[in-house]
Amino acid sequence: MDSDPQENKQNLNGIIDILQLKTNIKQKVYDNTFEVFNQLKEMLHELTNDINEELSGVDRRVKLEYRDRGKFEAEIRIAEDILIFSMHTNVFQFDRDHQIWKTSYVEQDKLNALCGVINIYNFLTDSFKYNRLDDLGYLIGRIFINKDLNYFVEGKRQMAFLYSNFGNSPITPDALKKIIETAIVYSLEFDLLVPPYDTVKIASVAQMNTKIENSKMQTGKRLGYKFNSDDVNG
Repeated sequence: MDSDPQENKQNLNGIIDILQLKTNIKQKVYDNTFEVFNQLKEMLHELTNDINEELSGVDRRVKLEYRDRGKFEAEIRIAEDILIFSMHTNVFQFDRDHQIWKTSYVEQDKLNALCGVINIYNFLTDSFKYNRLDDLGYLIGRIFINKDLNYFVEGKRQMAFLYSNFGNSPITPDALKKIIETAIVYSLEFDLLVPPYDTVKIASVAQMNTKIENSKMQTGKRLGYKFNSDDVNG
């Protein structure tokens, strides 16, 4: 059967329209996320200086240290902890079971759910100091930002903001500062636990040699324990 030229043209135009619409929106989402990420890096740097000024006279190991890790990463070292803020270069959509689809903001326009993401990871300072490549870090929060600069945060306990707030107001410097401060407080309160005995009762000769050389046996704040999303607020 011969195809209908008119129908083919309509299909082609439809594809082009969708591509143009989504491409424009995704580019806007990326630009917004990158703009917010650069603001976040400036705030991390300023906050490090502000806190260190208040810590004059204390052990230098207690002081904070900011490091720009490149275009899409930054870190802040806080005593035994490192927080790494990492912007993903892609734009994401949420799975069909995500609570975001139940918000009126997304119900009005499903493209509002296209978001960029900035991840916040918590590592141990010694993991990098001693190059312990097998050590574990934990995702404690992630910031989602859309084309309107609206945002919400998923995270562990107090890191999370309610999904129902999504669409009510764009992200502001004050909101960004609160996210950073909350992440710092969470990491400081998120203590290193002794791993369960059965998790570490067997070690290889290679592990022992590695440990003796560089203290590289695997370590993580919750090594051997569950660290699930069951306490992510929504």
